[in-house]
Amino acid sequence: MAHRGIPLDTILDLMLDAVCVVDPHGRFLYVSPAFSRILGYDGEEVLGRNMIEFVHPDDRARTLETALEIMSGQPKPLFENRYLHRDGHVVHLMWSARWSDDRQVRVAVARDITARKRAEAMQAALYAMSEAAHEARALPELMACMQSHLIGLVPAAQCVLALRTDPAGDLRVEYAVDQAGHPLAHVPAAGRDFLARLADGCEARIFRDGLAAQWCGAPVGSAPGCEGVLAVMRPADGPGFSEADAELLHFVALQVATALQRLRLQQRLRQMAQFDALTGLPNRALLIDRMETAIAAARRARVRLAVLYLDVDRFKSVNDTLGHAAGDTLLQVVAQRLRASVRDADTVARLGGDEFVVLIPELRRRDDADAVADKIRTALALPVDIDGHTLQVGASIGVALWPADGEDGRALLSVADAAMYALKRRGA
Repeated sequence: MAHRGIPLDTILDLMLDAVCVVDPHGRFLYVSPAFSRILGYDGEEVLGRNMIEFVHPDDRARTLETALEIMSGQPKPLFENRYLHRDGHVVHLMWSARWSDDRQVRVAVARDITARKRAEAMQAALYAMSEAAHEARALPELMACMQSHLIGLVPAAQCVLALRTDPAGDLRVEYAVDQAGHPLAHVPAAGRDFLARLADGCEARIFRDGLAAQWCGAPVGSAPGCEGVLAVMRPADGPGFSEADAELLHFVALQVATALQRLRLQQRLRQMAQFDALTGLPNRALLIDRMETAIAAARRARVRLAVLYLDVDRFKSVNDTLGHAAGDTLLQVVAQRLRASVRDADTVARLGGDEFVVLIPELRRRDDADAVADKIRTALALPVDIDGHTLQVGASIGVALWPADGEDGRALLSVADAAMYALKRRGA
């Protein structure tokens, strides 16, 4: 029927929403022109075919269940599912459908809500990525979150983050995974070249590597001289990257840059809180923490551990005669020699002034602790040249064993400290 002489087909052709008529078996009997505009199929291509063929595989069971409810007389005014466009991309549809009992057909009107769904997904993903940038405690954790959301918005086969080793250094790949999050063995040479050019200020954010791959990237920080590049890759025969993809990637790269700055600040704060600024050795707080961890391990393994408390002999004389700068240099030399005298598993800490502690976990015999103390005395007794002066110092070393001399770290430090001062008083 037409209104005042206007054919119904003309009205349907102007509709933005698709109108479909389906028989009891789910076969298309009619689709309006909007169906073709939304899904890319000509009407003649789909007539007689089952509508479920065009539904996204993950939504088919739910769609068939809803179709049965409609045929039982339950109208569905706001049912959402996903169809697959002729070119393969996903189309989100919102349906209003009812069953015509006298004609034995389902009549449905579908609205394309893909843009709305993408906007909602983008808003949620951008919020999640912004949260990750402020909460992640390490780079791998940050990038795993970023990549999981980014791939949902900009589908890609690979995601790569490369950072400079220093402000003027080369790029080094810090994170490279496929779309499932599995680590990549390597990044192709053409991809690495694109990353380097982008980091140096190249304005081309989209790059096609011949027939092999296509890349989309954004600098992490301000180019040129930025601190790195974030990039994604697709096969060359897939859908091309758009400027909208590049803009989204630019936003994510900004979040990564912000997060890196925060992680570095946190690292500096941890360094200040746990390490001695002059020597770089663990301080008292970190030493106590490591002692408690070592005691717990020794208890499980049923072994001993030793704490060596040492004071540098004649340090005050060096400070008074040559000045604090020479004293600081001497302490740095002492720290280096202490580290060289023990195993990697041992901890050397500076408590302050010229007092140091060596923690030796998993000790089998008391004689082993004495042997380490002798090795340290020998190392510290070697001459030290500072500002044209040849100095020779030594060390008084007190030893405490767990569990014989104390059950916790503070008790062991107290016993070792007392033993060290007893030796110093005797001049030993």
